[in-house]
Amino acid sequence: MTILPISFEFSAPKTEAAASGLRRAHDRLNRFKHEFVSVTYGAGGSTRDGTMDTVIALSQEGASAAPHLSFGGDNSETIGELLTAYRDAGIRRIVALRGDRQSGLGTPKIVHASELVRFIRDTTGDWFHIEVAAYPEIHPESKSVSSEIAFFKEKVDAGANGAITQYFYSAEAYFRFLEESAKAHIRIPIVPGIMPITNLTGLQRFSQICGADLPRWLVKRLEDFDDDDALKDFGAEVVTRLCEQLIQGGAPALHFYTLNQSKPSARILDNLGF
Repeated sequence: MTILPISFEFSAPKTEAAASGLRRAHDRLNRFKHEFVSVTYGAGGSTRDGTMDTVIALSQEGASAAPHLSFGGDNSETIGELLTAYRDAGIRRIVALRGDRQSGLGTPKIVHASELVRFIRDTTGDWFHIEVAAYPEIHPESKSVSSEIAFFKEKVDAGANGAITQYFYSAEAYFRFLEESAKAHIRIPIVPGIMPITNLTGLQRFSQICGADLPRWLVKRLEDFDDDDALKDFGAEVVTRLCEQLIQGGAPALHFYTLNQSKPSARILDNLGF
C-alpha cells in the first residue's frame, strides 16, 4: 500500500476544556507523520481567537498548522489584521472558505470563497499556500455539476494552491469529480476529506447540514448495530476500504476530519499501515 501525505482537521476550541481535549487528540495523532494540521473557524468568526491561539501555539511547538479563514461577519480590515498576525507568526498555509454566517449579521460585502482567495493574494502575495474546499457530491446550493465546477475553477483561478473535499463515502463520486475538474483545466491537487464513522445520529445530523450524501446501504447497516463498539468496528472497516480505493486510484493525500478525537482516525491509519 502506497503511503500518502496525511493531514488532520481540528475544531477550534471555545473553552479551556475543549482546548485541552484538542491538544490531547493532537498529541496522540502526532505519532503519524503528517503534512499539516488545520483548525476550523466558527460561523461569523465566532472562534476567531480560539483558532488563532491554537494555530500559533501548535506552530510554535514545531507543527505545520493552518487556520481556516472566512469573511463571515468580518470586514476586510479584520481579515487583513488576521493575515498579518499569521504571517508575523510564520504561518505559511491557510484554508480559505466561504464559511457559515451567523444569523442576524446580514450579508457581507464579500460572500464567495474566490473573493477571499483573491483578497489573500492581493494582501500577502505568495506568502500563503491556500487550500480551498471542493464538493465531489456537489454543494447543496449549486444548481448543477457544471455550475459547481465553474465555482471551483473561480477559486483556483483566484490563486488557490490545493483543495480539500467535503467528506463522502463513494469513491466513485470523488473520481468523477476529478475527471470533471480535469476537463475544466483545473490542475491543483484535490485531496479527499475523510470522516471516520463512530455514531449514526451525529453523522446524519452533520451530513444534513453540510450536504454530504450517506448511502442508503450504509445507513441501514449502521441502524442494525445496538452495540457502540460493533458500530465503530464496522465504521472503521468501511472507511478503511474507502481509503484503500482512494489510494489505489491515485489520490494525492488524505485529510482526516477528527472532530477532536484521536482514536477513530488513528485506527484507520493503523489499518492502512501508516
